[in-house]
Order: sequence, then C-alpha cells, then structure tokens
Amino acid sequence: MNYRALSTALLVVLSTGLSVNAVADDKPFSIAIHGGAGTISKANLTAEQQQAYRAKLQEAVDAGYKILAKGGDSLDAVKASINILEDSPLFNAGLGAVYTFDGAHELDASIMDGKTMNAGAVAGVKHIKNPIDLAITVMEKSPHVMLSGQGAEEFALTQGYKLVPADHFDTDNRYQQLKSAKEKIRKAESNADYQASNGTGHNYKQSALEYSEFDYKFGTVGAVALDKNGNLAAGTSTGGMTAKRFGRIGDSPVIGAGTYAENGVCAVSATGHGEYFIRYHVAGDICAKVKYQNKSIIQAADEVINQRLITAGGTGGVIAIDQRGNIATPFNTEGMYRATRKNNEPAQVMIWSDL
Repeated sequence: MNYRALSTALLVVLSTGLSVNAVADDKPFSIAIHGGAGTISKANLTAEQQQAYRAKLQEAVDAGYKILAKGGDSLDAVKASINILEDSPLFNAGLGAVYTFDGAHELDASIMDGKTMNAGAVAGVKHIKNPIDLAITVMEKSPHVMLSGQGAEEFALTQGYKLVPADHFDTDNRYQQLKSAKEKIRKAESNADYQASNGTGHNYKQSALEYSEFDYKFGTVGAVALDKNGNLAAGTSTGGMTAKRFGRIGDSPVIGAGTYAENGVCAVSATGHGEYFIRYHVAGDICAKVKYQNKSIIQAADEVINQRLITAGGTGGVIAIDQRGNIATPFNTEGMYRATRKNNEPAQVMIWSDL
C-alpha cells in the first residue's frame, strides 16, 4: 500500500473540508436597528436615561444577531429585535406608543421579505400588543399586503391573536407629551393668522404645522438584517405622531416609503416625518439607487436623506443594509437611536453622530 499517496489524499480531503467550512463561516451577516430620529438633545437626556436607551438598543440588536449567528433567517432576526423595542416604553411603538389627539393609540407596522418580495402591513390597530407580528401574519397567512383598523383586528382573531385592552399602551410620559402638544396646537389655532376661513373651525394648512413646527420626537422602531443565506429583510413599527388626527397614517406601514427589502440589493427601515417619506418614496428610492445606479448603500442612503429629503423639508433617518452586509445609518436630525452588529464584531450602539 502506498501510504504516502494515502496520506496525501487524506490531507487533500481534510483541507478541502476545512476550506468549505471556512467559506461557510465567512458568509456575511449583519443587522441594524433604530429606535427613532428627532430632536434628541444631549442636554435633555440624563446619564441614566442615556444608559436605559443604550441598554435596550443593545438587548434588541443582540437578540437579532444571535439568530443570524446561528444561521437563522433574517425575518426572524428582524421580528426578534423589533419585539423587544415594541415591549419597551422607551420607544414610540407597541407599549410606548404615543397618544392620538383624542387620547387613543393607533399603531402601524410593516415587514418585507427580500427573498420573495412578499410584504405585510397593518395600520391603525388599537388592540395588538406587537403590531410587527400581525404584519408578518398578514404577509404569510393572507393574500393581502395591508390591513387596517377593525378589519386588521378581525383578521388577527381568525389567526389566534388575543387582543389587549386599549389602556395596555397607556404611559404617563406619553400622556404628558399629548397634553403639551395639544396646548401648543390650541395656541397656534387661536392665532388669527391660522383661523379657518371656511367656517369649519379648522385650518388644514395648520394641520401640517402641527407636526412640522413642534417638538415631536419620532420614536418609530425598525430593523434590517442580512442572514448567512443572503436573504434580506426589513421591518418597521410605530405609534405614529403625537396628537395625530383623522386616522392619519404615516410611512411606517407603506412598502417603499418606510420599509423595503430586495435580495441582492438592500433592505431599509425609516423613521421621521412620514408624509415626506411617503411623497419621496424614501426606502424604495435608496434601493433603486443601489440597484440601477450601482451606488454603495452608504452613498445612496446619504443622498436621499441628507440631500433630497432635507432639501424638501423632510426630517428623519434610515437604517439600510446591502447584500454584502454593509450598513448605513444616515439621519438629518439632532440624533437617532440606533445599533448595528455584523459578522463576529461587537455591537455599536449610537444616539448622536459622535456615537
């Protein structure tokens, strides 16, 4: 027997096997999350508050990362991260949802699977503990993309969901924000310059000012992920805007505006002044720049957020990830709660531009 030949053959097999494993381990995977963008002043956040936000962001990004590290699916990672943020009163989603003008809560969420291009969304739900879960169920268990209000909750019941009471989302901090916002609105509407001329008692020009000129912190949450199989996913969940009226729906449940994912291109979740994100098709526009103009995810996201959107008067930010796991987190506001983690690197948890 030619032992030298046998040894050589074994070495080839072993080395080949190790190379295959090494290649498998080298497949990129990454995740990014956000907890909203807006007027986040360092002067107004105590050290304890900063620590609370950072700890919850760390917990959420780690939850999604662990799923990806084990070879799990990007959709599962996005769901896990968003659930943690929805269950925290710190963010404007789920438990921490803001109040409408009438003192209620109306929640929106959406999900998109980059592998299949399937998507699901819910808008204006009032009794769903984790709206991102119902958005996923709409995507997977219905022929539709978006369901709203009572109809969405009726669908939830057919899928085994238990509705939570409306006061599940009540928090004193958000209630104080509502009182402050309504006082500012009342003062603005009492100004003769903004009185309605049609006798209805409401000036619809002022409706826009309610959201653009006052300090409404945009606390929408979201996540984007790339798994080891190259699948991208994006999800977004929100309580909307403080003191919103007339069943207002922002960009979070709108595919292409607040959420978008396409394998081989990118995944995006947005936060900010939703009306602008809808008009400028922000999430879809970023991916289009990557897909058709061959721009990097960092360049594409920056152009949309810090050039096109801000020029139009829109404020906010996005988290975006491409097919290689590169991450962009641009924002044109004072701050944006966010965290990222990729491959086997430690997480980065950030609030302002200087981390």
